[in-house]
Amino acid sequence: MSLVETARAWADADPHAGDRAEIEALVEAGDTGELERRFAGPLAFGTAGLRGPLRAGPAGMNAAVVTRAAAGLGRWLADSGHAGGGVVIGFDARRRSDEFARVSAAVLAGAGFAVQVLPRPLPTPVLAFAVRHLGCVAGVMVTASHNPPDDNGYKVYLGDGAQLVPPADREIEAAIAAVGPAREVPASDDWLTVGDDVQADYVAAVVRALEPSHVPDRDRLVVAYTAMHGVGAETTRVAFAAAGFTPPVSVTEQDEPDPAFPTVPFPNPEEPGAVDLLTALAERVGADLAIAEDPDADRCSVVCGGRQLTGDEVGGLLGDWLLHRGVRGTYAASLVSGSLLHALAEAHGVRFAETPTGFKWIVRAGSDDEPLVFGYEEALGYAVAPDVVKDKDGISAALAVALLAAELKASGRTLTDRLDELALEHGLFATGQLSVRVEDLSRIGAMMARLRSSPPSRLLGREVTSSDLLDETPAVDAVRLLGDGVRVIVRPSGTEPKLKAYLETVVPVHEDAGIIAARGRGADELDRLRAEMSAALGL
Repeated sequence: MSLVETARAWADADPHAGDRAEIEALVEAGDTGELERRFAGPLAFGTAGLRGPLRAGPAGMNAAVVTRAAAGLGRWLADSGHAGGGVVIGFDARRRSDEFARVSAAVLAGAGFAVQVLPRPLPTPVLAFAVRHLGCVAGVMVTASHNPPDDNGYKVYLGDGAQLVPPADREIEAAIAAVGPAREVPASDDWLTVGDDVQADYVAAVVRALEPSHVPDRDRLVVAYTAMHGVGAETTRVAFAAAGFTPPVSVTEQDEPDPAFPTVPFPNPEEPGAVDLLTALAERVGADLAIAEDPDADRCSVVCGGRQLTGDEVGGLLGDWLLHRGVRGTYAASLVSGSLLHALAEAHGVRFAETPTGFKWIVRAGSDDEPLVFGYEEALGYAVAPDVVKDKDGISAALAVALLAAELKASGRTLTDRLDELALEHGLFATGQLSVRVEDLSRIGAMMARLRSSPPSRLLGREVTSSDLLDETPAVDAVRLLGDGVRVIVRPSGTEPKLKAYLETVVPVHEDAGIIAARGRGADELDRLRAEMSAALGL
C-alpha cells in the first residue's frame, strides 16, 4: 500500500472529524513530507507510556490513537485475568486532555470495565493514589507532564499503583497493534464521574504520612509557589492548609491552568528561565522558600536564598530529613542521580538501592523486610510517602520540603545551610548535566555508538572505566564512566528528543579552604566534564 493509500485508509477509520480532515487536507495538498512524518510509525510506549505531539495520524496524539490505546489496554487487562475490573482515569488541563479521558472511558466501558473518571483536571499524583484507593486494576492519566505545549500523553498505572514495567509495556503495545480500525472499536457511555472525595482522601493520606504536627511554628514559614500554568495549585493549597501552613504566595501569572504556557518557553522547572517569576516573587515577599511544580504536579523544584537547588540537592536534603526522623527501610535513587543519598544511607546503616532510570523502577526497589521509604530521581522527582503514592509526587515533596524548612528556620538555619553541613560531613557532591536536544533522532544513536566504541579513558585527569549498561539486568541504554571522585552516565532521554550526560564530581571540604572554595572547585570541575564529554560525543 502506498503512503497516500495508507493515509486515506487511516482517515477513513478515524472517528474524529477534525483529525480526519487534517489527514485528508495533507493528502489533497500532496504534502508527502508531512505525511511521512505522520505515518513513520506508531507512538511507542516509552518511559511514561505514550507521549507525542498533538496531530492526526499514528505518530501523534489524537482520538484514533487514544481509542486504539484504550482498546489494547483493555484487551491486555482481560487477557491478564482482570476482565470487568475497575479502571480510574485522570487528566490534566492540556489541549484535548479531557476529550482523550472521555474517549478512554467510553472504550474501556465498552470492553466491560467499571470505569470512573476524576471530576476535573487534577494532578497526576491524585490519579496514582486513586488506583489503589478505589481498588482498581489499572489507571490512566492523560498528561504530557512537562513536555512542550503541543504535546500530550497517556500514562498507564497497574493495580499496584505503579507505572508499567517490562514486559507489560511491550505486551500492551502488541495488543494495541492488533486493534482494528478505530471507528470500529466498541464504546459505551456506561461510566461514572467520581466526586471530590478522592482528592480530599489523597490530601489526608499525605498529611498523615508526613506528620506535620511534629514541626512547631509551621504557620510562620513564608512560601512562594508556582503551578507553572498547570493543575497543582488547588491541591497544593489544600494540602498546605491541612498541614498547618499559611497559604503559599502564588505567582499569579502562572496560577491558573493554561495549555499555551504563555510565560515559559518550556513548562519544565529544569529549563533556564522557567522559575524566574517565582524567584522574583520570593524576593519581593521575603519568602523563606520557593517551590515550583511542573504542570501535572508530579515534580517540584526548590529555590532558597535566590538559588535554584538541583534535584540531587533536594533528594539529599529530603533523605537526610527522613533519616534523622528515624524512618528506616530502603532508600533508592536512579543510576543517573547523584551519590549523596547512598553516602547518607550508608552512614545511617540503612539499605540503599540504585535502580534503572524511571520511577517505575524506583518504587519497586524495596524488599519485604525493608520496604521503600524514600526514592528520588535527579529530574526533580521525589517519593516521600511511597505508601500513599507509588510514583513521584510533587505535592507531598513540596510539603516535606516546607516542613524541613520550618524545622531549620526554628533554629535559625536554611536549606542551604543544611547542604553546607552535609558537605562538611560527607564531602561536596557536585552534579550537573550536558543535555543535547536534537531534531534528527538518528543523531542520538550515532553519539551513543561513538561513545561505546571510543569511551574516554581519563576525565578530570583521572583514570575512568567504561561500562555498557546494555549488558546488565535489566538492560539499560546507557554508558557509565567511573573513576575516583568522578562519575558520568550517558543515556537518551525517555520522554524528549535529547541525549543527556549526567555529571558528578565529589570534592572534599577542607577546614582551611572551606565550603565556598569547594563549591568553586566543584563548579569548575563540572565545566571541565562538560567540555570533555562534548568532545567524547563529537559535539
